[in-house]
Amino acid sequence: MNRLASATSPYLLQHADNPVDWWPWCDEAFAEAKRRDVPVIISVGYAACHWCHVMAHESFENEGVAQLMNEDFVSIKVDREERPDVDAVYMTATQAMTGQGGWPMTVFAAPDGTPFFCGTYFPRANFIRLLGSVTTAWRDQREAVLRQGAAVVEAIGGAQAVGGLSAPLTAELLDAAADQLAGEYDETNGGFGGAPKFPPHMNLLFLLRHHQRTGSARSLEIVRHTCEAMARGGLHDQLAGGFARYSVDGHWTVPHFEKMLYDNALLLRVYTQLWRLTGDPLARRVARDTARFLADELHRPGEGFASALDADTQGVEGLTYVWTPAQLTEVLGEEDGRFAADLFGVTESGTFEHGTSVLRLARDVDAADPAVRARWQEVVGRLLAARDTRPQPARDDKVVAAWNGLAITAIAEFQQVAALYASPDDEDANLMEGVVIVADGAMRDAAEHLAAAHVVDGRLRRVSRDKLVGEPAGVLEDYGCVAEAFCAMHQLTGDGRWLALAGQLLDVALARFAAPDGGFYDTADDAERLVTRPADPTDNATPSGRSAIIAALVAYAALSGETRYREAAEAALSTVAPIVGRHARFAGYAATVGEALLSGPYEIAVVTDDPVGDPLVATARRHAPPGAVVVAGRADQPGVPLLAERPALDGRSTAYVCRGFVCDRPVTSVDDLVARLAG
Repeated sequence: MNRLASATSPYLLQHADNPVDWWPWCDEAFAEAKRRDVPVIISVGYAACHWCHVMAHESFENEGVAQLMNEDFVSIKVDREERPDVDAVYMTATQAMTGQGGWPMTVFAAPDGTPFFCGTYFPRANFIRLLGSVTTAWRDQREAVLRQGAAVVEAIGGAQAVGGLSAPLTAELLDAAADQLAGEYDETNGGFGGAPKFPPHMNLLFLLRHHQRTGSARSLEIVRHTCEAMARGGLHDQLAGGFARYSVDGHWTVPHFEKMLYDNALLLRVYTQLWRLTGDPLARRVARDTARFLADELHRPGEGFASALDADTQGVEGLTYVWTPAQLTEVLGEEDGRFAADLFGVTESGTFEHGTSVLRLARDVDAADPAVRARWQEVVGRLLAARDTRPQPARDDKVVAAWNGLAITAIAEFQQVAALYASPDDEDANLMEGVVIVADGAMRDAAEHLAAAHVVDGRLRRVSRDKLVGEPAGVLEDYGCVAEAFCAMHQLTGDGRWLALAGQLLDVALARFAAPDGGFYDTADDAERLVTRPADPTDNATPSGRSAIIAALVAYAALSGETRYREAAEAALSTVAPIVGRHARFAGYAATVGEALLSGPYEIAVVTDDPVGDPLVATARRHAPPGAVVVAGRADQPGVPLLAERPALDGRSTAYVCRGFVCDRPVTSVDDLVARLAG
């Protein structure tokens, strides 16, 4: 009996009609394996995963394979996005056994959950042979199998342990991390490493803050070049905005077409901050289009942001997105078809499969003549309208707390920067204003949904779907990303409710997730017991739970003035400092937060009757040092500690600037505020 029909996870629902007798992750599944004295298959994936779909079609939809699985195993299907704690434990085991990881992940375990053989994707013939081999080994070599499982658990327990080396995260360590990234930088194509190439959003955020602190032209150029290369490549959707998960090549041309919420949220922050610091027109355009993508394609009214768009359309990767010269001509006519083919690098031989091409900007048009830019945008509109008539990729409508937190923070920052540069003279001023409005609505909707649906009895739940919250408990990254988002909402709106909510979540994190060495576990002390308690300090596709909670602690301490949260952040950051120094590419968010702490961070309060249009507010946000918090409103505004007991001087708007809880004299002029923020 397949037990997935009532699941809330879109990934599990994709397997609800398989002939495999799937169980969801639950105690009853392991009890059934113990009763039958058979091993467990733990199959982990996610809804937008291409090779998960392939393995499902080849094996899990096959009656013969299903019969073998049903006779000799208890099979458990896990959505890695819904249960990142389960995924983390078994991914560590898979990496320990095979030297690599990925999804789909296929784990064979004893009835107590102890893994003894792990892998990823298996073609059907290989999987059938593997099922037979494991069945034989479990029957005839049980003692050896269990010994191997015990060794794996011991190994992954060490890999996930807390209590390792710690050290203060100093300016010297951060400078060394920036130097290390510069040494690994791809001078030709931007980014780091070769194929497959992932957008290094957290490293770019760190390098932007490093540039702010040190004035490093090298750090800024790495960010600028990488952002331009990604934006002009096939990784970036040249018609609708948004970024794909990664590039299958080393030069950003052909993407793996799934679009993840977390990538787009983090990249929105990067392009927004590059725009803020430099005024770069490409960064402005890409930030605008990424915000529009989040609002138009991933936002679910009355809820939050969906998790992803699928890599496949009707089982074919890229079907929605790729073009031939003939297709361009069919939509645009001969003349504009040739223009588009030249502009977007569409050739007869193609850059993708079967003579098709992924659109990329082969020409620099951001600084082109206005007539060229107008023609480009007109062509984009016509192509997008035509593309919308094609079959579209499926959307994973699951709302993940942490990823929604990332999106809320990113959109809040985008709005603030958009306000700095707003001008009725811009050729696309109406478009920018429209994007700001819809993104603001989506952001507030998501924040309200998290507060109302995901916070249950003071604790966070990980996922929801169709306005119904799921059972999985929030993990550390949920608490960190959501608390940081609530701090961003507090700064944007001046509403004390958001700061109070952030504090409540951080108090739970400190009480339930903290480790004795000052670090944090990824699961609460009262969470379901797995074969080991995960505590991964490294940043990967998303900020680690530890980096996320440190970022929220730093922001909350600056906004509330409560030093114990800063002390907790400093202690936790010291447990990550050795990774920053040795493996900078896997500590980008930790280094980003480290720059904020090194900066102060600055606490800027502007007492004003016009928190939106006051020049002092704009100056504070334009010149904000790394990690600075900015609030604006009337003196003694309820729920806003930074405005408490801070009057307007002589009836004029007044800025109060503090750094690490030490305050300067208040100022009332823009020039004086700029001088204060220059350090």
